[in-house]
Amino acid sequence: MILSSLNAISPIDGRYRSQNENLSTYFSEKGLIRYRVRVEIEYFIALCEYPLPQLQDITKAQFEQLRQIYLQFSEKDAEKIKEIESTTNHDVKAVEYFIKRRFDGLGLSDYKEFIHFGLTSQDINNTATPLSLKEGFSNVILPEIKLVVYELKQRAKSWKKIPMLARTHGQPASPTRLGKELYVFVERLEAQLKMIDRIPFAAKFGGATGNFNAHAVAFPSIDWVNFGNRFVKEKLGLYRLQTTTQIEHYDYMAAFFDNLKRINTILIDLNRDVWTYVSMEYFKQKIKKGEVGSSAMPHKVNPIDFENSEGNLGLANAIFEHLSAKLPISRLQRDLTDSTVTRNLGVPLAHSLLAYKSLRKGLGKLILNEAKLADDLEKNWAVVAEGIQTILRREKYPNPYEALKSLTRTNVKMNKESIHVFIDNLNVTDSVKMELKAITPSNYIGILSL
Repeated sequence: MILSSLNAISPIDGRYRSQNENLSTYFSEKGLIRYRVRVEIEYFIALCEYPLPQLQDITKAQFEQLRQIYLQFSEKDAEKIKEIESTTNHDVKAVEYFIKRRFDGLGLSDYKEFIHFGLTSQDINNTATPLSLKEGFSNVILPEIKLVVYELKQRAKSWKKIPMLARTHGQPASPTRLGKELYVFVERLEAQLKMIDRIPFAAKFGGATGNFNAHAVAFPSIDWVNFGNRFVKEKLGLYRLQTTTQIEHYDYMAAFFDNLKRINTILIDLNRDVWTYVSMEYFKQKIKKGEVGSSAMPHKVNPIDFENSEGNLGLANAIFEHLSAKLPISRLQRDLTDSTVTRNLGVPLAHSLLAYKSLRKGLGKLILNEAKLADDLEKNWAVVAEGIQTILRREKYPNPYEALKSLTRTNVKMNKESIHVFIDNLNVTDSVKMELKAITPSNYIGILSL
């Protein structure tokens, strides 16, 4: 059966394929195989550049020929490796055999035993996987998060002077500004991006149990630790862990997933707030001709983009939670549970990517309904009580909090007139009364900090 959007089990490879296909370059089976080939080729070149005496005749021109093996890696190449794997029943060994065949075609048969020299499969997997994660995140995921932050920042600036009734515990509270409330999320997200930038993409590279045993016994005079550090940093752009078992300990990767989970949690919070503002009619939504909001109710324009975003963020976080909890745990020097789990790294990233795009789409549909925001403020004059009682405290008026409490904590609706009658009956100077009457729900909005 040919995979299509209609028969794919996962909606990531089905319904939503067009929105996340860029991730296939990094996290598909072909993508993983290509990264393995890349690490093997770059390792061989690094041995030549050291140089090992047995490899000193290979030229720089031949290095570029070798790099073309992964730079021009095709679907047919991946299929050939899968065919070899059907015999070896070992994915990394199949990559080694594939490269050896390519060496034969390039006239490098005499050197092919230095492919995968002294390595175990995890030296390849634990460099290929973080490399794909680093590049997939940097090239696809991070730009999308930054676009979300940018668009939030633009709206926060546009709406920075728009007064809005705040709600704590869902109840009317001291007024705020719409732009400031959006900027809360900008600040939170920017802080998390600074944190995630400090987490290294770490790699394990040190032979069967992390000690360079085979390397050291074959070439005891070479400083293999220094070689490994330089190879991982300079050729792959990763951070080499110094003390490992057969596998990477995944602590940094767990931190990375936890950081992404926090970013997603912040965006879930944002989705729910904007969804609520839409339900309160603070925002209307742009209508697209031909779209249907409900199969039964023609009038409906649902906030589906924010709902889609929230749902996908929840799925992503559930998987990130498992990855960060499971990956740092391995029995003794290694077990295989990490192998099957790391094949799924692209899944939560794809759900996250869908969520970021849906959120941006939803933000793009928002139409500010200033009249509704103003009406809500006008209906809630009780919120100025905080400001009034604070000025009365300044004036050493007796029990001002209690006086305002008895006025406002009733079932009688406060309005401008009732507040001003209360002020007129206060035993304070006329200038203080004028100061108190100048406070309104729409101007009692604190400091404009944006």
